[in-house]
Amino acid sequence: MSRGSKEKYTEKQKRKAEHIEESYEEKGLSKDNAEARAWATVNKQSGGGEKSSGSGSQKRPEQKKRARKDSARQAAETRKGNTQEGKLEQKTKDQLLAEARRMDIEGRSKMRKQDLIAAIKRQR
Repeated sequence: MSRGSKEKYTEKQKRKAEHIEESYEEKGLSKDNAEARAWATVNKQSGGGEKSSGSGSQKRPEQKKRARKDSARQAAETRKGNTQEGKLEQKTKDQLLAEARRMDIEGRSKMRKQDLIAAIKRQR
């Protein structure tokens, strides 16, 4: 059972919801449950009904989609530890020394691993 008016949705969104609902009904879901899931899917994919051009709609849908995708990609990289800081943390002290040598960081031979990481970050 979907709630609220569907007036703000485009014809394409309405057709999509109807198609999704039919698919759920074919899989054995009740009409109400299928309808609710269909509209939830449409809302998730398109962000709901048509938006007014007033307050709160500063980005176009394409920009929002790209921003979400970039954010998801960045989050995945962070989980893997592939941030700049994470990459430095994963290197051995010898690797960090070699990088510090290439960057001509003074006092590198006496630095601990964390000091090397900090010095390399400052140089970048």
